Amino acid sequence: MTTPFANLPAPPYYAVIFSSRRRDGDDDGYGAAAERMVELAREQPGFLGVESTRGADGFGITVSYWESEEAIRAWRRHAEHAATREQGRARWYAHFEIRVAKVERAYGWDAGGGQHGE
Repeated sequence: MTTPFANLPAPPYYAVIFSSRRRDGDDDGYGAAAERMVELAREQPGFLGVESTRGADGFGITVSYWESEEAIRAWRRHAEHAATREQGRARWYAHFEIRVAKVERAYGWDAGGGQHGE
């Protein structure tokens, strides 16, 4: 069974939080581009994982996890990622916010396995 939760190492690591609201209208290639960005990010040095969700109202949050700020900067500079970002501004997004945070503590709970982490 696959899980929507990223399998991450013990902190510290970094999270890039991408909150967005899609424009009204059809997909216009968005789904394929989003899948390609996750596929490409997985190939980047320092990438740790990703978690993503989108509501029926078009609001979504994607959190990507990285080993370092330099890995995040390298991903931002990646040519294909930059081109897709521009398409997002022109075609898919009405609004977005990006926040970068250092994760210093992480813990969770699962009904089948109890608590883990801190």
